[in-house]
Amino acid sequence: MNTRRELLRGATVALTAASYSRVMGANDRMNLGVIGPGERGRFDMGNFQKNPSVDVVALCDVYSEHLDLAHQTAPKAKDFKDHRKLLDMKEVDMCLIATPDHWHATIAMDALNAGKDVYVEKPLTLKPEEGPPIVKAARVNNRICQVGMQQRSGIHYLKAKTDYIDTGALGKITLARTWWHGNTYHLRKAPVSLQTQPSNLDWSHFLGPVKWRDWDPQQYYNWRAYLDFGGGQVTDLFTHWIDVVHMFMGHDTPVAAVASGGVYNYKDGRTAPDTINVLLEYPGDYTATFEATLVPGVTGAAIEFCGTKGRLLIDRQHYEWWPVGKGVTPTIVKAEAHDMTLDHVNNFLECVKSRKLPNGDVLIGHRSAQASHLGNISYMQKRRIDFDPVREEILPF
Repeated sequence: MNTRRELLRGATVALTAASYSRVMGANDRMNLGVIGPGERGRFDMGNFQKNPSVDVVALCDVYSEHLDLAHQTAPKAKDFKDHRKLLDMKEVDMCLIATPDHWHATIAMDALNAGKDVYVEKPLTLKPEEGPPIVKAARVNNRICQVGMQQRSGIHYLKAKTDYIDTGALGKITLARTWWHGNTYHLRKAPVSLQTQPSNLDWSHFLGPVKWRDWDPQQYYNWRAYLDFGGGQVTDLFTHWIDVVHMFMGHDTPVAAVASGGVYNYKDGRTAPDTINVLLEYPGDYTATFEATLVPGVTGAAIEFCGTKGRLLIDRQHYEWWPVGKGVTPTIVKAEAHDMTLDHVNNFLECVKSRKLPNGDVLIGHRSAQASHLGNISYMQKRRIDFDPVREEILPF
């Protein structure tokens, strides 16, 4: 019997233009449908619109106000409340999915099976078991699927990897430390306008697969703070950083996870911890850690690779190389003036035409989300999680 990993590997086939319903030339228009044009969705949409070949032809959201705001830059786009209706449009070549996390898997699967190329915000999934079917749908339907982990297209990330990781300059790396403190987005308060459910907001549709509860403005507006809708700081923030660790280290499936934390300060009904520590063990004889708290006493976000010959610290603004030794002078390189998200979107659009696998391919997105999920599962079950990296299954007690 094939293992899950063998199934995914076997599905990673060469993509050819002949297998697509519409072969795009260099000057062809690319029609985009945006599912979830909220704050992040409109930001991503704007990056798509910077490419002169892209036309936004359809918008879908459960809240009409988001549609109205998106229409300011996409006035001719058709409106939908149900993503399946948008996917029925033959004119739509590709979809941007920027909904809350609990909708990612369903919409991505539907879009891929409808023959659309997909750019989906991270994390790809809400649960680890959702990942393999999405990968399969992308491969079976020969679709391009990019996950929004933009560091994969970050020029200074790629340069740091080439100069210090690939050359072995750090020696044996035994620890990859990551942290992301003081992310105020997880502390958002619903505005007065949402204290009563707006008549043009379909709360039932927003909930979707999540069990029913009465209108709650905080759960709608700050859904990242509730584990029914997302994975809190672990999937929202750590997924970015653990993906960089995977990219640099060449391993993408941990063998064990331990986590601890809780709602220590913000007793406002949230179910995602405001303070969390995660430790993942990898088969290459190293661990990766994540530390995060929302309290204002500490801020900042970065990754530090620690090796026998030195350490490499990197964030979205720069990187620092510190060789082992006393009184050493570090090498500090500032990031070039590039918008990583724009570069990531452009990589996706290039791959829509070339049919090459994108930088943040769906399998990569699955594995990085999976690593984050293991941390959350350990936190919720209050135990060490042992994981089979071949079958990609949690081992029993």
